[in-house]
Amino acid sequence: MIAAKGFGHTRTVDIAEAAGVSQALLFYHFETKEKLFAAAFGYAAERDLDALTTLIKSAGDPLDKLRAMLRLYSPTGKSKSWALWIDAWAESMRNPALEEVSRALDVRWKDALAGILRSGAEAGVFRCADPEAAAWRLMSLIDGLTVQVTVHRRMISRARLFDLVRTAAATELALDPDLLA
Repeated sequence: MIAAKGFGHTRTVDIAEAAGVSQALLFYHFETKEKLFAAAFGYAAERDLDALTTLIKSAGDPLDKLRAMLRLYSPTGKSKSWALWIDAWAESMRNPALEEVSRALDVRWKDALAGILRSGAEAGVFRCADPEAAAWRLMSLIDGLTVQVTVHRRMISRARLFDLVRTAAATELALDPDLLA
């Protein structure tokens, strides 16, 4: 319901009706609309993070993991997941419970990328003096470009977005961009 209508247009009565429960039952479990929204977003976002966890635990060298992570984090298709994230970030400015959840989820993504960068630097696969800062720069680039692709659909294509991300990551890590294709 939230993904379809957005945080700003979803009422608790809409959620209760869609779930086949009473509004009172929702408030019994979540106390406030803000906490309900935070829990719903956390639940939806965990599906994205399941794929990240699988990637991090997988075998493979840091370059393979970096390539996979950049593809996993970049938007694909109609990007319903990204639309929900963007809406959650906007709503987080007014909803402290949602801000706490979205911040924790963002940090998990950034920590995962920093871990891949650290591992690659330690193995000599690429150069990266500050994996945490590099992760912040790359994730911020992807986040910003994804807002443009998702909100302003004709601004740049998803293929162009990935090319920009691939080039930035290669520059950041002193790699040939073709290695990240």
